[in-house]
Formats: sequence, C-alpha cells, structure tokens
Amino acid sequence: MPQKEARPNFLLITSDQHRGDAYGFEGAGVHTPHLDLMAKQGTRFSSCITPNVVCQPSRASILTGLLPLTHGVHDNGIELDEELAGRGFAGSLGRAGYATTFIGKAHFSTYHTEKPTRRPENVAGSALYGEDWNGPYMGFDRAELMLIGHNYWLPDRAPRGRQYEQWYRNDGLADLKDALYRKRAGDDGGAAQTHHSALPVAWHNSTWVADRTVELLRDHKRNGSKPFCAWVSFPDPHHPFDAPLPWSLLHAPEKVRLPKHRTRDFERRPWWHRAAVETPPGQKGAMGRVRREYSRIEPQTDDQLRHLISNYYGMISLIDHNVGRIMSTLDELGLSEDTIVVFTSDHGEWLGDHGLILKGPMFYEGLLRVGMIVKGPGVPAGKVVAAPVSTIDLAATFADYANVPNESARHSSTLRPLLEGGAQRDFAYSEWKLGPARCGVALDLRAVRTRAAKLTLEMDSGAGELYLLDEDPSEMVNRFNDPVCKGIQEELTAMIHARPQDIRHPLPQPIGAA
Repeated sequence: MPQKEARPNFLLITSDQHRGDAYGFEGAGVHTPHLDLMAKQGTRFSSCITPNVVCQPSRASILTGLLPLTHGVHDNGIELDEELAGRGFAGSLGRAGYATTFIGKAHFSTYHTEKPTRRPENVAGSALYGEDWNGPYMGFDRAELMLIGHNYWLPDRAPRGRQYEQWYRNDGLADLKDALYRKRAGDDGGAAQTHHSALPVAWHNSTWVADRTVELLRDHKRNGSKPFCAWVSFPDPHHPFDAPLPWSLLHAPEKVRLPKHRTRDFERRPWWHRAAVETPPGQKGAMGRVRREYSRIEPQTDDQLRHLISNYYGMISLIDHNVGRIMSTLDELGLSEDTIVVFTSDHGEWLGDHGLILKGPMFYEGLLRVGMIVKGPGVPAGKVVAAPVSTIDLAATFADYANVPNESARHSSTLRPLLEGGAQRDFAYSEWKLGPARCGVALDLRAVRTRAAKLTLEMDSGAGELYLLDEDPSEMVNRFNDPVCKGIQEELTAMIHARPQDIRHPLPQPIGAA
C-alpha cells in the first residue's frame, strides 16, 4: 500500500450515455485521439458494465459503492440519501485529508418534481440557494454544478440554476446563446432529436466543465496542501443529439457504420421487450409528456440513423478534445505522475441496436457495457483487462490506492489486483427495479455478465434472456431455457442469487421523472 504522505490524487472523468464501443480504440470510427492515447498510456477494461442502465441509480452506485436496491435509488426520480452519500468515496477521502470537488452534471437528486425539493440540483429548489453556494454536497467539500445539461431544457434564468447556468447568463447574452443553440445549422436528415447547433463551442457546457477543471488543477498547483479527489462529469453524449459546429460535421453520415441488426424483433425476445416499448408510460401530466416525447424515439430510417449517430459521435469527440485539455494541464503542472485518472460513463446507449434508441429495460451490450480507462502511477501502459468488472468498483479502488478504509462500499471490489497483477473476476452484476410510470409495466430485472455470456432475469415473472456473447456478440439468439445451455444458465442464475441480502425495505419511490 502507498504510504500516507505519498497518496495519489484522483481525477474521475465521466461522460453520460456513452457506449462502450464508441471509442477510436474500439474500431467504431469515432474520433477520440486523447482517449485513445490515455488507453495506450494506461489500462482499459474491455468488459466493464454499469450497475444500472439509467443515470441516477448508476451514479449513486459509483459514489457509494452500493447496488441500487441497497442505496435505494433503484430508478430515476429517486433521491439519494444524503447521509448515505456522505459515506461514499468522496466523504471517506475527505475525512482522510483529501480536498474533494464535483464539477458538472451530478444527478444525485431529481431535477423535475411535482413539488420543489430543497436540493440544489432540483430545478425549482435551486432558487433557494444563492449564487455564492458551492457546497458541500453529497460528501464533496466543493460542488460546481449544472442543472441537467441536456438542451432539451435550455439553461434556467435567475434565480434558478447553479454555477453553469450562472456563468451562461451573467454576461447578459443568454437569449443570444439560446437563439444560436436553436438555430439548425446543418442537414440533420430528419433524424429524431438531432440537430447541428450553432452555439459557439466556447459557450458549450462541455467546454465549461473542462474550463473549471483546468482552473481547479491550476489552483491546486498554486495553493493545494492536500491531495485532491475530483469527479468531473460531462453531460454529453446524452440526447438530444446536438453537437455544435464544427464538431457535428466531423463524422460524415454516409461513412458511419450502422448497427448490423437494426430492426425490432420482439418475437425472439422475452415478453417485457415488447411491453416496455408498446405500452404507454404510466406517468401523467408534464412528467408523462417527457416520458412520451423525450425518453422514447421511434425507429429511424437508415439515413436518419446515420445522421443521429454522426452527431452522437461529434458530441463524444468534443468531450475527447476537452479531456485532452485536462490531461495536457496535468502534464504541464507536473501532476500526472501523482494522479490516478479514470475515464468512464454512467451507462451506454442502444443507438439503433435491434431497432432501439436511447435506453430502457433491455440490457443489450450497447447499453450495459461502458468504457473504463485508468492511467496513473503504478498503472501498466497498454494493458487490456478482459475480466468483467463494474463502475461500482471505483469506490473500493480509490480507497485501496489512498490507503483509506471505506467499509460502506461493501458491494465494491478494488480493481487494483487486476490493474497491477493478473487477478481475475468471474462476473459483474446489474439490477433495475422500475414501476409502470416509466414504460407502462413494472419490472424487477437482475443481470450478470461473464466474459462469455450474459443472463437477465425478470424476477416477478421468471422470464429471462441468455446470450452466449463469445459466439453470438450481436445477441440474436436467446438461449434461455435451452437444454443445451442448462449448465451455464444454472451457473449464471446462481451468480444472480449470490447478491447480498441487504436490499432496502421499504424502497423509496420516485418523486419525479429524473
């Protein structure tokens, strides 16, 4: 273990709704030179999954090291308990002498609720906080936040908003910026929730996240007396697919690789696939409209899908550019040799796989698998770890490298033996319990992924799906209850049932959409 005086800094950089194959090194044709370099200089995990396939539960699990049914945020719209959050990796490191900061989209609390809450991330509740508020929040000493960050909702005006919204409007140009964002500055092919934004890159929230991170690093170099831990969170490439010029033009639609299987085939899937897509959301009012109009996209033509994907890739490339700025600043300030940097995402995106776009209760690889790259002192260069892991493992990993106890993160297992040695893992686990408000049906989904296979069970009905990923990477043949696969199904079922018996009762219920 490192000695206390030599403890590393930690810089966790996340994107939002970023598929595990949407990197240059994955061969998908995405322009990510800085992330490719980070992978070359560090170690990447090629079979990393998310503990939950939507934002709030997955982010709460990264922070706490607990599975969603234990920390209670089992779906979007549920508040993370602040005391529990304070025992997460940020709070644990802070109590051990680290300076802790969050920058960007946090989403530990619900943005849109029927009644305002007193959380700083709640859109209405944010008006209760003055412009000088900067934390503490969820275990972080300092927080520089944005509300939502997806421009289906443009930045709020005073008194609502947090640091990004204040920065966006305080120069008096917010109306101009809104108009430039809304301007359709290129051919979008008629694709859903897709357009070329004319908002200058200097005013884009990805740029702001990097700007604030660069300033954090410079301030640490000037004045820092403690090691730092920062979570830096980009809100893209989450929909709407709205990369600004010129980034939206970087990937020509005609050259984009379409999914091999891009038609819906519910007849070969378990019952909940069709039900979740064809049943209207149960949520009513304004939140129900968001579920219907924003959280669902109908199948696109091939040309529309090419435009949508090319814009999604442009959003990723802009993030990559800003990651490069951050990494260059670490090098410039001489902090790289003392800082463990992790890049990952909260969850993936279907992006046309099997005729689906966005996210929902079908755990295809595009949605479940995320990238994870680690670079820093003691981390091998050019290594690829194929063992199945999860982003939930970051809490224990940070505690291990910092030599800090974090007993609360009991579902998190340190990645250090896999990074520095030849350790192996058998499986990684994911779960999602959702009510009918989201997609019209209530589901209790549990999944395990090994290197070669993936099993998802719907616990209430007993239905399931099993894919042999080594021979069927496109997940076309559901082998659930296939006698030939009886042994592997029993093995993976036992893995699901090995989940610790610490599910929270009663489970909190959503107070909003997200």
